[in-house]
Amino acid sequence: MANRLTQIATRTGDNGTTGLGDNTRVSKDSLRVHAMGDVDELNSQIGVLLCEEMPADVRELLVEVQHQLFNLGGELSIPGFELLKPEAVALLDAALEKYNATLPRLQEFILPAGSRAAALAHVCRTVARRAERAVVALDKAETLNESPRQYLNRLSDLLFVLSRVLNRMNGGDDVYWKSERLARSAAE
Repeated sequence: MANRLTQIATRTGDNGTTGLGDNTRVSKDSLRVHAMGDVDELNSQIGVLLCEEMPADVRELLVEVQHQLFNLGGELSIPGFELLKPEAVALLDAALEKYNATLPRLQEFILPAGSRAAALAHVCRTVARRAERAVVALDKAETLNESPRQYLNRLSDLLFVLSRVLNRMNGGDDVYWKSERLARSAAE
């Protein structure tokens, strides 16, 4: 990938197409471009989350995630190329195990709320799920490597766990859903 962006406003996309990393042009509404856009949006949302106060190890992890999402976007932009390695998925698995071990077991669903940082982590989680759906749709049309799909699946899980970690950062807690069914059961 020796090409570097030297000019941003090329006007080559004015006709509704965009260039991929292999110099082919595709429609801006193609499945591949949707997947690339969702991954880019996820990376941007994580950048917003990183503006918040958080433990240094969580910050370091999220910065690494941003680099891996850039690799994922690069892989999506070059059909048949591999940039996101299985080791990146393994890193998320290890982080999930580490942070989940510090949290109490969930007894009820939680709302995407609490601290600002936790709420932003939930936004990132939902964007990760959308990016995952876009990658799955692309994979049905064109064969992709396994790592992109696996990475987004693990990342959305990790962002859920990190939202819980961030809610507890300053003595807070999750915001639990008030289930009508459970309320009735408790009253009986």
